[in-house]
Amino acid sequence: MIDILLDPTNPISWAFILVILAGAIFVISRPFSTYIKFVYPNAKYEAIGNPYITEKELNKIVESKNIESFKDVLNNSKDYKITGEEIFDIQKSLDNNFIKTIDMIKKDSSKKMNNFFNLYLEKYDYFLIKNTVKDKFRDIKIDTEVIDHVFLKKNKQILTDLIDAEKNKIPDILKLYDFPEELIKNLNQDTINFLKIDILFDKHLIDNFKQIQVPYKCQEGKKKFINYLVDTLNLKNLLRAKQYGYNSEICKDLFLGEGQEIPRWKFNELAEADSVSQSVSNLQGTSFYDSLKNNIEQYNKENSVQILENSLDSNFLCLVRNISLQNYTSIGPTIRFLVSKELEIQNLKVIAKGITENLKPDVVKDLLVMEAAK
Repeated sequence: MIDILLDPTNPISWAFILVILAGAIFVISRPFSTYIKFVYPNAKYEAIGNPYITEKELNKIVESKNIESFKDVLNNSKDYKITGEEIFDIQKSLDNNFIKTIDMIKKDSSKKMNNFFNLYLEKYDYFLIKNTVKDKFRDIKIDTEVIDHVFLKKNKQILTDLIDAEKNKIPDILKLYDFPEELIKNLNQDTINFLKIDILFDKHLIDNFKQIQVPYKCQEGKKKFINYLVDTLNLKNLLRAKQYGYNSEICKDLFLGEGQEIPRWKFNELAEADSVSQSVSNLQGTSFYDSLKNNIEQYNKENSVQILENSLDSNFLCLVRNISLQNYTSIGPTIRFLVSKELEIQNLKVIAKGITENLKPDVVKDLLVMEAAK
């Protein structure tokens, strides 16, 4: 058999060689085929940038004298065309800008990334769906205008069905739309644990992110991004619970799953701490410690957990920047641009709200999320 394969005059040996060559070319070329698809969009996103997560640009716009001045500054840039006179319309216009940005990213990127981008928008829809479900069970009247804030068409239908339904039909509706059995089971209880409902919705979204397939050579970058997102959400939930004075057992139930740096045993240790400050101290050695430590004094002074949540968002921007550098030939710059745009829009909505409520610029600045200088 070996003699046949090594015989240059035998057609079988040439067929064998061609198969080996084809396999080698496939193995070698596969990573490059992925990289090529990201060359143009990544270069484009680097050129566009995200100015309104930097202190310099935010300081300029936060000093706007009125809402018209705010809109003029934004509309003089090529990336924004903000309309509306009332704060609701202005913030809706900013949301539309985010949708258009994701549409642009989808057009520029591989179609294999579409499900990832759609799910990123779905984060916002899940928040509205979750709150609608809780309000229905609390017998709180729901403003149907909430439907106008939904990004994805399928979720508009889910929300419409939930608003129109009697509360005892809510579990069946969620089951129809493939929400997890554990969530439905908890909604069928005589006494509903709304904190648990929050966590189950969030877990469902995270599980969907984990299952989303992305192009070859992008899985590692996507995985690290999701893991750090989980860590950040876990810390936000925990610190907020500590602020509210929940006991350690309730805090432990807030765990969304293991992320990049915080396993279950570490989360339990944080949950058992006596205070917010102690929980922060117990994070020493992680990527989250320095950012929180630098803001703990202001937290103790103002007793506002929002300060720590903003520091976690700023830290998340830095973590995503690192992911971008580690995956610069594939998914990294795309994820960085997407996350940065999301927080940029959040900053602009906060500034617009602050201007309409005549808040002092220094007050508004404390509410903004900024990427740390390189």
